[in-house]
Amino acid sequence: MRTYGLRASLSMMGYLFYGDTNEPITIEDRTLAHLKVVLATKLRRNESFTLSWEHPEGETPGRSTLWLHPSIPLRFVFDDPETPALSQQWLHELATSANSSGGIHLTEEHIEPSEASGDDDRDDDDTPPGGLRAA
Repeated sequence: MRTYGLRASLSMMGYLFYGDTNEPITIEDRTLAHLKVVLATKLRRNESFTLSWEHPEGETPGRSTLWLHPSIPLRFVFDDPETPALSQQWLHELATSANSSGGIHLTEEHIEPSEASGDDDRDDDDTPPGGLRAA
């Protein structure tokens, strides 16, 4: 099983099921919540696009890409029953990349110093660029 998302080892995890596969892509809940909004918006408009990410440490170096199409089943499963507060800046960045010829490239959320709390120190995390981490 693959695990992707910011601070994956410290956060609640969600699952993205795509197509007829039984093995989900594991994504940190907060990252998945942002992706859900952007993916649902694009698919609701009947638009096809790609979603790409760099492989996390511990996996073969490289990247993966999914071709997302409205006719292919997509299901989001979250560990946390509460929807997190969403970052409008991160949603905008993901939506902008979704509308580009390269599709969505999963990136880290940019946290402004005023948004970060004392117990949420993202600088101590060893998550690689792109917010991806191996299970």
